[in-house]
Parts: sequence; structure tokens; C-alpha cells
Amino acid sequence: MRKLTTILTLGLAGSLLLACSPAPEPTITAKSVDAAADSTAAQQHDASGKVVLYQVFTRLFGNTNTSNTPWGTLEQNGVGKFADFTPQALSAIKAMGVSHIWYTGVPHHALVRDYTAYGISHDDPDVIKGRAGSPYAVKDYYNVNPDLATDPANRLAEFEALIARTHQHDMKVLIDIVPNHVARQYQSLANPTGVSDFGANDDTSVEYARDNNFYYVPGSAFAVPAWPDSYKVLGGDTHPAADGTFAENPAKWTGNGSRATQPAFDDWYETVKINYGVKPDGSYDFASLPSDYADKDWRAHYAFWQDKEVPDSWLKFRDITQYWLAKGVDGFRYDMAEMVPVEFWSYLNSHIKQTNPNAFLLAEVYQPHLYRDYIRLGKMDYLYDKVEFYDNLKLVMQGKGPTSALVETQQRMADIEHHMLHFLENHDEQRIAAPEFAGDARKGKPAMVVSATISTSPTMLYFGQDVGEPGDGDAGFGKASRTTIFDYWGVPQHQKWMNNGKFDGAALDSESLALHHYYKKLLSFTANAPALMGDYVELHSVNLAAGTSYSEQQLAFARYNEQQKLIIASHFNSDSSVSFALTLPAELISQWQLADGQYPLSDKLNGGENTLQVASGVGTVAVQLAPLASVILELQ
Repeated sequence: MRKLTTILTLGLAGSLLLACSPAPEPTITAKSVDAAADSTAAQQHDASGKVVLYQVFTRLFGNTNTSNTPWGTLEQNGVGKFADFTPQALSAIKAMGVSHIWYTGVPHHALVRDYTAYGISHDDPDVIKGRAGSPYAVKDYYNVNPDLATDPANRLAEFEALIARTHQHDMKVLIDIVPNHVARQYQSLANPTGVSDFGANDDTSVEYARDNNFYYVPGSAFAVPAWPDSYKVLGGDTHPAADGTFAENPAKWTGNGSRATQPAFDDWYETVKINYGVKPDGSYDFASLPSDYADKDWRAHYAFWQDKEVPDSWLKFRDITQYWLAKGVDGFRYDMAEMVPVEFWSYLNSHIKQTNPNAFLLAEVYQPHLYRDYIRLGKMDYLYDKVEFYDNLKLVMQGKGPTSALVETQQRMADIEHHMLHFLENHDEQRIAAPEFAGDARKGKPAMVVSATISTSPTMLYFGQDVGEPGDGDAGFGKASRTTIFDYWGVPQHQKWMNNGKFDGAALDSESLALHHYYKKLLSFTANAPALMGDYVELHSVNLAAGTSYSEQQLAFARYNEQQKLIIASHFNSDSSVSFALTLPAELISQWQLADGQYPLSDKLNGGENTLQVASGVGTVAVQLAPLASVILELQ
């Protein structure tokens, strides 16, 4: 999640900064450990190939409206629906090798639209970002966004039908859980019996109590931010509630931890922070998790918490996740998980696994020194590999960094590489085709090959990435280079791929359609390549030192297991071709048990054949790569 510009200093112990800034040592995490990573997640997936996760912004996916008026209403700009995920749409997604779909923005969040006819209270535009609202300001965890339903009164049943359709197409379903904060005006209409709303039973006379769901500033009322001159709520459109006020007394701490009664514009002012039993001074009001639990599986973690009293917010999120598991959801993507104590994740994730041992648990964590804690102690299956692998790969794509940085990162993360989800785009990041990133969607081709094949980790594809969506246009609150998550909007390149429900890409130009087919072939291969769940050997160092045409603009490595042996090489230069003799060192040739001689290779990405020559125990392959080209050579 990126709340427009800046993540500010937390009010709780420690600070959280954007990934591009140095991360301070926090105090809201269990102490680091060096134990081996839990292998449970690795055992959940068939070793024949990798997990391919498709992230789709649900509100935008099926929208065919092309108006794209800044700050436009739903009537002006349109909105996608659950029903737009037709059998044709799901078949087209599945054809890209996809095993899991993350339906982003499903839980009911605050938005500027009148749904009072359905018993839903108005939301105040002074504490909403955009007109369609941020999916990370959840208003009701027990229901779904009414915008996404053909009949808002039947919205939950429509989502349940989508879960069933997705399962019928042999794909798993993920939705968002936002543990750190909720909308300023949280109000559930569908709480199960015995479950109260967040804050309903809080003692608001004190700043903190263990079983309060929020933190308070007693005796002081909330004030909306002082808007910068460049900003007007709803773009300046008149609205009866857009009056510069929001009734909240006493004021609550804001979602990013700001304790100011009037948060800044760059604060997460549309949300309030959840209290997990971390006192304002940073100390814990719950049992600490022993460090040796890094070596224990989720069953031991579940047992650990059975005789412990935990804060009320822990129970609430336990109940929320169990509710969605019961409806057929197969896993969760956790927003800004590092802002919540590791002990809570041990508690929550072990309870989820107790219900569904194969649940897919993905977390957003941006501080590398916390990665191992959140995997081993927090029992996360997967974390974003943003600050390490993605950031270095982005520099390579932009021509600003060496491919050696990718080799170093892969080596340093070897003990947890399976748990580090790889991606090139998501809803927080710039589109590859945006001028602010690479300015050319084709530059994603070698990067996606490397990202999808260098490790055993899942690969994530963001909708529209495969057709070169540039994310341009000023949508309102959201700005160009990232597809908006705050506004009603159409996604032009994606709309051409949809082609009015045919999902055949026939409305795309030839270059964009070719890009889609490239992604489709690559990801389908990775989903069924057993070698990609096996060993990795970097070929970069030996070839860089060989004095050939191989350079920091190329990256080569081998992936193999008993069933399959692959040689992969990518070329990141967009202007010129390259030819070189790729060396496979004696150690690898010995591992593959190859005698001197010639061995045929088949290019699984482009078609065609090549040859591996082994002489004196060392292998050589003649590689020719066009600009931005890659090869995936399989030993026959």
C-alpha cells in the first residue's frame, strides 16, 4: 500500500519509512534469529512448477467505459463488477499459467456514493482519498464493496459466486486483509453473532487500554488536514459533506501512527490505527514469543497461544479471517504487515493454518532485516521481494544498475528465497511502460524472465502488465505512472485485451498482442517446469570474468533437478544484439553427469535448437540474443 506520497514516522515504537530510505531498528518485533526457514510453504505446492499469482484490481478489471474524466463519478467513468469475471475471462487468466488470483479491493471500504437504500451509511469525502476510495480504508470486514455488485443488496452472494467460478477454473482466491488500520468511520452491517465492531467497546477516556481497538487523544477532537493549495476534495466538486469537517471526538491516532489531532495531508488521514496491545511507549501487553519458535511449525505456534490471553484486536482479526475461509477464500494478502507485531502474526497465521493448512499467506514487508522474523516467527508463507530483488531489477531495466546486483541478492537471500514473492508491477509500483519507469513495456521481457525463473518463489503478474499498460492520465487523487487505486477509471490497454468480453486481445496493436503472448508462454512454462523448483547455479561470475562479449547487461544461470535441466540467459540492452560463448563450469557439468561431447538443447521460450559442447569437463553454449531477448534452453 502506498498512501500517495510518504509513509511518516510511526507513533508506536520504532519508525517505518519508504523502501527507498534507510530503515531504523524497530522495537515492535521479536528479536532476530538465524534458524532455518520453515519449509511448510514449499511443501504446499506441486513440485512440477511454480505458483503464478495474478493480481487484479477488481474495481477496474471489467470496466469498459473509456471516458476517464479526472475525479469522475461512477456514472461518468464506469466501474467493474464481480460479474465481469466471466468464464471467458477466467479461462484467459488461467491460460497464462495462473494458479492464484488476488482480487484486490474486495472488502467494503469507504467511498463517495449513496448506498443508504441498502442500509449503508454515508462516508465523508473529507476523510476519503479519491472518489471511489482507498481499498485500504476498510469500513466493513464482513461484507464487500457495493460498487462491485450488479445488485448491491446481493453483493456478498455475488462475491461468493465469483469464488466458486474461480475454483471451477482451478485457481485459488486471495483477498486483502489490512491489519494495521481501518476507515475512520468503521461500521459493519453483517457482524456474526457475538462479534462487535472495532471500537464499539473501547474506553475512550484513556489513550491506551489493552483491549481497546484504537488509540485516543482524550479531550481533543479530530480535525481534517490542512489541504495544500494544489488539492481540493473531490477535485472541487460540490458535495454536502465536503465541508472541511469530520466528527470524531476524542480524536483517534491516524493509521500511520500519527498522534496529531489534525494529521498532515501526507499522513494516512483516512484511516485510524489498530491497537494490538503495544503500549504508547512501545512495550508489549501480551506474551512474548520465544525465539526458538522460529524452528517450530504452525502447529506448535497454535498450541503456544491456546492458554494465553490476547488483546481484543487479535480476536477480531482471527474471527474476520475465519469468516472468509468459511466462504471459500484460499488465502490473504496482508497490507503493511511490518507495522503489526510478529507475535500477532504467529497467532493469526497459526489459527488460519489450523483451519486450512494450505492457505496462501502473503505479506507486505519492506524492511529486509525483518524478513526472516516475519517468515519464521510470524509464519508467513511469502513476503514481497521489493526492497531487495525488485529494486535492483528496476535499476537494471532502467540502465542504471548492474546485473551483478541480482546475483548478489539471490545469494544473500538463499535461505529464504522460496518465501520472497517476485513481481515487476503491482498497484503501488509504477507501470513499466510509464516514462517515469522504463518508458517501454518491452523492457519488462528480460526482467520477467529473470524474475520468474531465478528462484523457487511465486511470480506475480499485475493485470495490464502483459499488454503494456502505461498507467498514464491524471485520474484525480491518483497520479500518472501508477494505475489509480482511488478513482473510477478505465485501463485502456487492458480494455483492448478484454475486447468487449472476448478476452482475445484482438483490439490490441500487434506489438502489444505479441507482448501478451510472450508473457503467456513464459508464465505457462514456469508453472509446469519442475527444474524451477530445484537447484540454482549462477553462471554470471565465470562468464563476466571470461573477457567475452558477456557483460553487466546480461544475466545467465542454470536451474535443474532430476527431471529437467535448464540454461537461462537474458539480455537487457534495448538497442543492440549480443553474441557470446556461455561457459558452464566444471562443477555444474559434474553435477549434471555429462561426459565430453555434444548435447542438444531446446529453446522453450522462442522455439529452435542449440547445442551444449562439453570438452575437458567444461560446457560451452553459443548464445545469440537480440535486443531485450532471452533464451530458456532445456537439455534434451
